[in-house]
Amino acid sequence: MTNSDNLPATDSVPSTGRVPAARPAAQPAAPPAAANGAVIGLDIGGTKTRGVRFEQGQAVADESVGSSNVQNVSREEAALHLAELFAKIGGGEIAQVYAGAGGIDTDEDAAALAALIAPHVPGAKITVVHDSRLLLAAGGASTGVAVIAGTGSAAWGKNARGEEARAGGWGYLLGDEGSGYWLGREAVRHSLRRMNQGLEPDELTTALLRSCNVDDPNKLIALFHSPETGRRYWAQQARLVVEAADAGHVASQALVEQAGSDLAGLAAQALRKLGIQGPVILGSGLGMNVVRLQDSFKRGLAAEGVTDVRVLEQDPVFGVLQLVAEQE
Repeated sequence: MTNSDNLPATDSVPSTGRVPAARPAAQPAAPPAAANGAVIGLDIGGTKTRGVRFEQGQAVADESVGSSNVQNVSREEAALHLAELFAKIGGGEIAQVYAGAGGIDTDEDAAALAALIAPHVPGAKITVVHDSRLLLAAGGASTGVAVIAGTGSAAWGKNARGEEARAGGWGYLLGDEGSGYWLGREAVRHSLRRMNQGLEPDELTTALLRSCNVDDPNKLIALFHSPETGRRYWAQQARLVVEAADAGHVASQALVEQAGSDLAGLAAQALRKLGIQGPVILGSGLGMNVVRLQDSFKRGLAAEGVTDVRVLEQDPVFGVLQLVAEQE
């Protein structure tokens, strides 16, 4: 399970060290899927669901609602969010819905999400894929490896023979290394280690305590395990690590460096399985916005001999047109 998210943590990553995520006016030069109906592209992350309605290859509506990913919210909440979204961008004749979502690991996962979408688009073709496929297409590549660095993390790729490979994407309990959640959790671990060593709170711990509205590192333990917090809550704290790193905090710099290196490791695993050298496209909230992480990611892949590394310059949902065109 991985959610690209469009990470809450990195939606709010500070401006220092950022590359602004482009939201292009012009869409990729891919033909519309059907002349007689609209195409709806969905990017379903752990925090939000973004929907874009395309008509004749052009985006005519672009809306976001809460998450519709059933690994993050209940089916009832997911259904409500989808109903809200389609009320905004649906209507008229819809030829196809192409949805990318975290946690789509089996045909059953895809079918379950398609069943939630179907009532809103009677007669439309519905395609559900892992959200990393959107990322690769949005980067203008039909082959290569896409790396998600958002609330969660994963790598997915395809070679010219149509073979596919994934690395990571196991979810926050088993992996998600280099993700926003990972950075948030490591900030907590850093603070607790300092507490155990009898050290005063440093810049990162002080920022974390303030953000979490607690006055002692010891209280972070109960808060971390509280049902009132969760992976999205702790992923939001990733911005504190990025801010501290950019301000010169050595331990935070090491954490961001490690995140980039771990993400590069996922990409390298997928590349080896596919027998290709790239391109590698880095996307999602952290990947598109944190220059320090991007640099570490590129260094890690350079050490593997991989030089065709790109940072996504448009939101993944705009990869839908290319994916629809490839179906024809």
